[in-house]
Amino acid sequence: MEDELITQLAAIVGPEAVLSKYEDLVTYECDGYVIQRGVPRAVVFPSTTEEVSAVVKCLSAQNVPFIPRGAGTGLSGGAIPLGGEVIISLVRMRKLLEVDFENRRAVVQPGFVNLKLSNAVAHRGYYYAPDPSSQRTCTIGGNVAENAGGAHCLKYGVTTNHVLGLELVLPDGEVVDIGGVPDVPGYDLVGILTGSEGTMGIVTKMTVRLLKKPEQVQTVLAQFDRVEDASRAVSDIIAAGIIPAALEMMDEIAIEGVEAGNYPVGYPKGLGAVLLIEVDGIAAGIEDQIRQIIDVCKRRNVREVKAASDEAERTRWWNNRKQAFGAMGTLSPDYLVQDGVIPRSRLPEVLERITAISRKYGLRIANVFHAGDGNLHPLILFDSRVPGETEKAVQAGSDVLQVCADVGGSITGEHGVGIEKREEMTYIFSREEIDLQLKVRDVFNPHNLCNPDKIFPSPSRCVEVRRASG
Repeated sequence: MEDELITQLAAIVGPEAVLSKYEDLVTYECDGYVIQRGVPRAVVFPSTTEEVSAVVKCLSAQNVPFIPRGAGTGLSGGAIPLGGEVIISLVRMRKLLEVDFENRRAVVQPGFVNLKLSNAVAHRGYYYAPDPSSQRTCTIGGNVAENAGGAHCLKYGVTTNHVLGLELVLPDGEVVDIGGVPDVPGYDLVGILTGSEGTMGIVTKMTVRLLKKPEQVQTVLAQFDRVEDASRAVSDIIAAGIIPAALEMMDEIAIEGVEAGNYPVGYPKGLGAVLLIEVDGIAAGIEDQIRQIIDVCKRRNVREVKAASDEAERTRWWNNRKQAFGAMGTLSPDYLVQDGVIPRSRLPEVLERITAISRKYGLRIANVFHAGDGNLHPLILFDSRVPGETEKAVQAGSDVLQVCADVGGSITGEHGVGIEKREEMTYIFSREEIDLQLKVRDVFNPHNLCNPDKIFPSPSRCVEVRRASG
């Protein structure tokens, strides 16, 4: 039976585009979330929408579950096979199909790499705004699945704000077009599908918005002795009416990591926090905003604050920030990155509670986050070789998300729920709210064949929520 399925898939995409040997399959046992792993039944590499549709029809007819996968950079386990699913890898669908500068849009296949789109349109003064830290590697299809953001989402929003239309292969193999240009009236199905983590179908083509590059960009780096002062400077900048393109923050442990990484800036020892603040727009107004930002930082006891002297310095600062996750490898054999959201005004309190969680479990926690919109990325450092430390790290991450929920925030800002945070969905949603979301999913995916076991908590956890809520 197994050989028959492989033969059928090979007949659709070609024998060279199907993996079925164990030594090949283990490469796909996890994505960027390495706490859980599972070996897929097979991996298929379609090259066209027609092949995706045919593969899905083949699997659906035999009740075989499947998982769409991009570059495997996701951080919540959204592409991990827990039950021997077939992985449908979209990396061969990597074409830029159309660029329409007049209407400021582009059409791409799901395997097209994020940063390549900005590079492809830069000669005409355009770019694609969503910029996850993994933008050199991650695919736009994966970004749509997770509703990815990035450092500049404070001003420009996340992926859903830049997707105009989708071509979708439904879990029965039917191909449908949703949205597009011009926009169509009715329900915002593009908005529902963006961020659905592959649980409603497989996106095989997307129409995305292009933006004109701003006339001027300027970046400020502020160094603080105390993380509390940096936190309050963040609120003061927003309160002054300034909406930076990006407002990033790293604490002392994160600074230690990035300074040991590939792009050190030369921060002095013992800094409590740094802010990386970027403003863009019409040149006439930029200098005034820079002066206001510097004044705010000085009122909050900044140790040193300066604007980038040239593009090379600005690039060096950003390279330092964007390597933060990977640089944790200089501090610890393993790390677990979280992705909670909190009200900006609660930042000092939440950081204190994260410090308490660090003490509780005896694990160091570095904090890197999009401070402007309250999207936290605590990095929990641990050693999986030490018995019990992995479990401690996972529980510490859950406690951090509980704190985010307690202060009126969310358990995810841009990494998605996947398998990592599915049980924590009960922190912010009631049983009734989860049931309603499942009903929406089931309209698209009635037999739960497309990326099963993602997003939603296990039935036993939902029963606990029902009992707790009376």
